[in-house]
Amino acid sequence: MTQTAPVAVQDAHATRPAAVRVREAQPADWPDVVRVSEAAFAAGPYGHLPVREERQRFVRDVEGRAAAGTVLVAERAGHGSSRGEIVGTLSIARAGTGPSRLAVADEAEVRLLAVSPTAQRLGVARRLMLAASETALGWGASALVLDTGGKNFAAQTLYEGLGYQRTSEPSQSDETEGRIPHVDYRLPLQLEHGAVVRLVHPNEIEAVAKLSLRAYELEYKISSAYRDDIVSVGQRAETHQVWVAVDAQSGELLGSVTTPKPGEHLTSLPESGDELDFRLLAVDPGARGRGVGALLTRLVVELARLRGLRRVVMNSGPQMVRAHRLYERLGFSNLESRVRTVDPGDGRAPFQLLAFTIDV
Repeated sequence: MTQTAPVAVQDAHATRPAAVRVREAQPADWPDVVRVSEAAFAAGPYGHLPVREERQRFVRDVEGRAAAGTVLVAERAGHGSSRGEIVGTLSIARAGTGPSRLAVADEAEVRLLAVSPTAQRLGVARRLMLAASETALGWGASALVLDTGGKNFAAQTLYEGLGYQRTSEPSQSDETEGRIPHVDYRLPLQLEHGAVVRLVHPNEIEAVAKLSLRAYELEYKISSAYRDDIVSVGQRAETHQVWVAVDAQSGELLGSVTTPKPGEHLTSLPESGDELDFRLLAVDPGARGRGVGALLTRLVVELARLRGLRRVVMNSGPQMVRAHRLYERLGFSNLESRVRTVDPGDGRAPFQLLAFTIDV
């Protein structure tokens, strides 16, 4: 059952404290994950109840939950060079694994959301849940599901504020049989029914490179240096995030876009930590007309929202008129203050590199 200590529900941007970051848990973190989980549950609405041995084993089996998906932690920055303090955690399980109880097919499930009693009202629970959405989206999950205790009103308010829909209500029979009544929730993740967006798989690197090159060479005359940049998908997947759109039925690759990892930038265009940039949006020529470019651009905006950022920014060459029409149709506007002149250095004339932006 997903339980939290009481949490305050705040605005999405207000719940992004610079002193707290969410990351994947490492083996060295596992004792702290157990510590935070047990302290949070003890302070929650069911903390007065005895803890069953099975439940205790599950909470302490961080390694098993990591193997079934991933475990995230929220870390509060330490002073100076000291190690940060873990103040929150949750687990995400793939359907069909041991920790999963509700997830089916390509759904993912949140388990054991917990926030330390010493870290209330910092938006930690919300940040963990938003990070869980991005993680599951990266897997290509269709939805996130979870359950929480019927008396866990703070958690219910949090989930519903994030867009989760109730799929069940507390059962009185559970209470009469000595079980904790619970509420089930579901949050759809995919933006379109006909396509799935997710992070690229290692065996798709070469295909994405070829797809991207086809897309750019079809319309633009590109330099050899830019060509090398376009096809360096493997390097980008290691240092950044390469997202793909695939056909929901056939699995055929339809398009790709590159974004930075949380807390990072791809280029020098962003002027603050509240801005997300993206590069190399590409749609396979054979998939044009299906809305793939719009889907991947909307994905970027959704990632900015999940990360609590305020704005998406990007550069585009003056010749990429088709892309400009797409961005304008989706609500982007020219960012004239960041237009700059670029000298290609290969004999071509200098040109103005355009900039576009949209508020999240």
